[in-house]
Amino acid sequence: MLAHYAVHLEHSRGRRFPEEKHPYRNDFQRDRDRVIHARAFRRLEAKTQVFTRRYSDHFRNRLTHTLEVSQVSRTIAGALDLNVDLTEALALVHDIGHSPFGHAGEKALNAAMREHGLIFDHNLHALRIVEDFEQRYAAFRGLNLTFEVREGIIKHSRDYSSKDYPELAEYLLEQRPPLEAQLIDLTDEIAYNTADLDDGFEAHLLSLDQICEGVPIFERFYNEVAALYPDASDKLKFNESLKRVLNLFVDDLIANTRARLNQAKIQTLEGVRQHPERLAAFSPGIEADRKLNKDFLYENLYYSPSLAGEKEDAERVVKELFTFWMDHPETLPHNYQEKAKQDSLPRIVCDYIAGMTDNFIFEQHEKHCASR
Repeated sequence: MLAHYAVHLEHSRGRRFPEEKHPYRNDFQRDRDRVIHARAFRRLEAKTQVFTRRYSDHFRNRLTHTLEVSQVSRTIAGALDLNVDLTEALALVHDIGHSPFGHAGEKALNAAMREHGLIFDHNLHALRIVEDFEQRYAAFRGLNLTFEVREGIIKHSRDYSSKDYPELAEYLLEQRPPLEAQLIDLTDEIAYNTADLDDGFEAHLLSLDQICEGVPIFERFYNEVAALYPDASDKLKFNESLKRVLNLFVDDLIANTRARLNQAKIQTLEGVRQHPERLAAFSPGIEADRKLNKDFLYENLYYSPSLAGEKEDAERVVKELFTFWMDHPETLPHNYQEKAKQDSLPRIVCDYIAGMTDNFIFEQHEKHCASR
């Protein structure tokens, strides 16, 4: 049974292009399946999360991170009696608009676009992917996802104003998104705050002493685990401790969101939408722990000197390729040349680069820029 404040399928605003109902899958399940079968989704397997494959094939990539977010999101949505099918679809699509090379690539692409008075925003790019770029159906362009999934793509992690983004006005920008969408940014944080500690430790870029000193919540659990399993290996103690950190974040998000709903006397989806602020949230104490965890990762991993060279290479490759195609648009693939007749060239070049995998963008850079 869904809570009254959940998104109920029968109240969905539907698809842009009406379709017949499927005999044994509801619309949100079909959205989930369409995302999974999308080319852009498959490409996430070859896009950097934090580490390139130079370190190890065992580390997360953008796709495995997405699957972890999906697992955490389904669990929390189920505990809160939310629409698990919608939540799963939103979790699976939340990073589909990311460029190659993780945040370094996004930074470089946004900088290149700003030189032309434009921006690159991975949420807005994700909407372009599902609305236009994916071509799998004869009856319409894009994936024809339900309104609720499209709304969640752009609103799960930030609020857009209709003044600054009039093209998004249909997505109820003056209202909060449903709880199913509100969860995604928080489950994203849970997933990468813990997973990046794991990968950083495995890569020997973060030491156990560093983590214990910089992430107090981890140290507390590690001391408990060490007392409980004194003969276990350091790695197993680490795993047990990190599991407890993840569980604490999940437990707190469930309990605190439920408490905030009760305190605000939210009974309906409309109540969620009209509330002055987002209702899904960690408690103040756990929010402080989450911030300490995230700050530690930024200071000791994301900006680590060991990763600086790869980030610089990524930004250089994106910048040089963007400049090359701006100067030589005739070398773009034919379909992008055709698109450039209807849209601005910087946007088309940005779209082309953003869709690339790490491997493919290196190939293109070698082909077009290496000898220049």
